[in-house]
Amino acid sequence: MSETHLISGPSGGETCEVVSSAYESESAPAPTSNLLADLTTLRLGGPARRLVTARTEAELVSQVRDADAQGEPVLVLGAGSNVVVADEGFEGLVVLVATRGLAADVSDCAGAFVTVAAGEPWDEVVRHAVSQEWIGLETLSGIPGAAGATPIQNVGAYGADVSQTVARVRTWDRMANRYVTFTAGDCAFGYRTSRFKQSPGRYLVVDVSFQLELGPLSMPVRYAELAAALGVELGQRAPLGDVREAVLTLRRSKGMVLDPEDHDTWSAGSFFTNPLLTPEAAAALPDDAPRYTQPDGTVKTSAAWLIDRAGFGKGYGSGPAGLSGKHTLALTNRGGASTADVLRLAREIRDGVDVRFGVVLQPEPVLVGCEL
Repeated sequence: MSETHLISGPSGGETCEVVSSAYESESAPAPTSNLLADLTTLRLGGPARRLVTARTEAELVSQVRDADAQGEPVLVLGAGSNVVVADEGFEGLVVLVATRGLAADVSDCAGAFVTVAAGEPWDEVVRHAVSQEWIGLETLSGIPGAAGATPIQNVGAYGADVSQTVARVRTWDRMANRYVTFTAGDCAFGYRTSRFKQSPGRYLVVDVSFQLELGPLSMPVRYAELAAALGVELGQRAPLGDVREAVLTLRRSKGMVLDPEDHDTWSAGSFFTNPLLTPEAAAALPDDAPRYTQPDGTVKTSAAWLIDRAGFGKGYGSGPAGLSGKHTLALTNRGGASTADVLRLAREIRDGVDVRFGVVLQPEPVLVGCEL
């Protein structure tokens, strides 16, 4: 569905044609049980005491607001892709975010201003953006999860993250009991973090708006592995569809695209974040360790490299939980694993890296009812 109207350009004399359109992905079926293992990509987690599905913004806010008023613990769950839930489950209300909808205003003057409901599956958003020749999300293809989670974690991959395109994030402030909208500059974005992650549980994201450029070519390719896959030089652009397909191919080769039939993809994605070190700590690493100087003076290194060099190679582990056979950052449920099994393996890896390199890895997923 679309409609066209005209607006004055920046000078007041120029007129721009604005096309407004809307899109909505198919709604997911309601869960048949309250077992959280059925709702997480790790296929782990015990039962929720109470489980509801929120299909509208009003339902989402009212369910959380009412539970807060009654002092009931609340777990807000999107696609369950970045969460590790205890075997004991969650003793409170679990709210499944199933809101849908994408609305866009597109013009040659301003590009595409795209507002997405929190529950929209993220890869559907990226697929739609690429199909419309909206530039900026293409390297984030194949990332599991819901759109509302992307600013919380400042989701990123292959040289890009959502902070580069987020225009605003509209939230329900559970502490102030009111709606609060944040512009990108107010979101305190950093590497895999944001204002929302730094105040866990306070802000319920209801929708996210992105400002995207228009055209058939991607943003400049900033990641060497992706550039090689596309056959372009770093800093060059490539057709949007080619970038999306190359990213999906790379992610599949690392077991990072979900496949219900492949246990090697039953994970929470990257389990550890790449460490940000002081220059002195980075200098103490072996000469061949990856080092990427950051704008704030810290030095990022590769968690995958540290894990592998500490003796935990692809496929490590003899029990029901193990490292992916394709990527050392993914801890997988090989079938029959418990959350305790995964956490036991995570501790072994974390402690092994600490002993070998003096670097303590930090978990990327949200841990619910459990700790590392």
